Amino acid sequence: MNFRQRLAQFMYGRNGYDAFSQFLLLCCVALLVLGMLFSRVPVLAMLFQLAEWAALIYCVFRTFSRNVVRRQQENAWYYQKRQRFLNWCRSLKDRWQQRKDYKFFRCPSCHALLRVPRGKGKLLLTCRKCGNRFERKS
Repeated sequence: MNFRQRLAQFMYGRNGYDAFSQFLLLCCVALLVLGMLFSRVPVLAMLFQLAEWAALIYCVFRTFSRNVVRRQQENAWYYQKRQRFLNWCRSLKDRWQQRKDYKFFRCPSCHALLRVPRGKGKLLLTCRKCGNRFERKS
């Protein structure tokens, strides 16, 4: 039996390397770079190194874990948070591209985002989410 078959047999029933593990490894690299940047401040460098080791150990634990259901739940949680972050970035990009034509406001009661055309003077805005009315200058 060659090495590849032994490795496949060893990994059978284990979680393996997934997207959350990849994110943890990227965090390890980022913490390593930050630790090197702050090497002149020993306490900060030690904190970064401690966090780096914790993320690395957790990544290895997740990779070799036999509790596949729990690791899949963690990976699904990661995907949910990642998608939420990407949607927020996309929204920010869209607002930046539309900044010359529209002005954006948050509803004071429910904090929903409202978009109104620029240059219309004072407007009485009605939130579509909660129905709250408030006045703003566009």
